[in-house]
Amino acid sequence: MAEFPPFYDNLAACHVELWQRLKDGVTDRDSAFHTPALATIDPHGRPQVRAVVLRDADRAAGTLRFHCDRRSEKAAEIATTRTAALQAYDRDAKMQIRVDGTAELHTDGWFAESIWTQAQPMSRAVYGIAPGPGTALPNGGDYTLPDRDEAILAGRENFCVVVLRAERLEFLYLDRRGHRRALWLRSEAGWVETWLAP
Repeated sequence: MAEFPPFYDNLAACHVELWQRLKDGVTDRDSAFHTPALATIDPHGRPQVRAVVLRDADRAAGTLRFHCDRRSEKAAEIATTRTAALQAYDRDAKMQIRVDGTAELHTDGWFAESIWTQAQPMSRAVYGIAPGPGTALPNGGDYTLPDRDEAILAGRENFCVVVLRAERLEFLYLDRRGHRRALWLRSEAGWVETWLAP
């Protein structure tokens, strides 16, 4: 029988594992944590869920970063509620991570500009799509995408960075010998941690 992982009965090690998985998701396109599901609340109070690409995970700050089009519904929902949640599940690792907290949009200023200038032309191009995301079209291809040279400028006004400041973290590890579920809540003194019944 396989040995238990080092984090199995250790809350501190679970916290390290959670952040390491998220950090790996930033750089490893094959990681299940590379494209977590983002949940927001629409103007009618209904939850909306879609995938995003995780761009940064900062354990020290307790923040996660992804990008979106400022014309999108998710940007409007985040601007209105200032909250969001992320969830990812790795079937092979038998691990789920949930994060929710305060979300902040960065559209102008040095921070958004520095992220934009680091983006590849192909990534920039999607922000130059016209009309904007979610617009009804008569046919599936009735939109325009700027070429790579135009993309450097065309999409900047639509690009925004979202920083999610984690207020609540959950880690679930599935094992037939007994699951382990842990919770961290942000406080002024740091993270308050506890085990939860799975």
